[in-house]
Amino acid sequence: MQESGREFLFTRRDFDFLRRIANERTGIVVGDDKFDMYYARLSRRVRQLGLKDFRQYCNLLKNDKDGDEVLELVNAITTNLTSFFRENHHFEFLRDTILPQLRQQSPNDRRIRIWSAGCSTGEEPYSLAITLKENLPPGGGWDARILATDIDSNVLSRAARGVYSADRVNGIPKPQLRRWFMKGQGRQAGLVRVKPEVRSLIDFGQLNLMEDWVVDGPMDVIFCRNVIIYFDRESKTRLIDRYADNLKDGGYLFVGHSESLFKITDRFELIGNTVYRKKE
Repeated sequence: MQESGREFLFTRRDFDFLRRIANERTGIVVGDDKFDMYYARLSRRVRQLGLKDFRQYCNLLKNDKDGDEVLELVNAITTNLTSFFRENHHFEFLRDTILPQLRQQSPNDRRIRIWSAGCSTGEEPYSLAITLKENLPPGGGWDARILATDIDSNVLSRAARGVYSADRVNGIPKPQLRRWFMKGQGRQAGLVRVKPEVRSLIDFGQLNLMEDWVVDGPMDVIFCRNVIIYFDRESKTRLIDRYADNLKDGGYLFVGHSESLFKITDRFELIGNTVYRKKE
């Protein structure tokens, strides 16, 4: 299945090996239709390493004792489509339902923990932080933290910087934009940066959802959107069960618009548009 005109030889055998490695590391199931996508995304890496074809790249991965090149593979093939306040009804539900509940139920400890699992370049956790900033009473002594994790080390470093091109924030209302972002000047023109008081709510860290992990919980809310759609059924079930273990009774799990927990678990109940609540 090698097409003429390509810079590097890329065979079905190479593709099968690479997607198997990616699946073992991430749990992501890759269909046959991703052959061209794998070539497009990984040919840059083959070129960068000075290799003559994908067979050499596969051999490099076979001998990758410390896992550094496997991480480069994962970084290259994972999808990182995101935007500020994407699927805005989730942030409205957090604002209108969850935060009032927490303020009423926890007037003394005033502790809120939210996990953005699969945070990509950071738009989701920053949207969560802005929602908290705008809807928790200032000076109220709230201990609010957001954990933001991703398997891709490259997008995670971009997220931690909190710097975006101006077109990435076009959909944010201007008053909100002025309040929570700084506009770049001079050589930084055309860029914006999330203000420190927003960034200070977030702890960024690399995490592979398919490996053993421990988070500082229990969580009140978990956002895991457009992630489980790539997993096989067994991986989905295992991950959702671990989410339930790390959520408070009555805690909330948000998934993507094309995802569902139907026939995956009985530990959650659907209470809104892709909003689930852990059964008590």
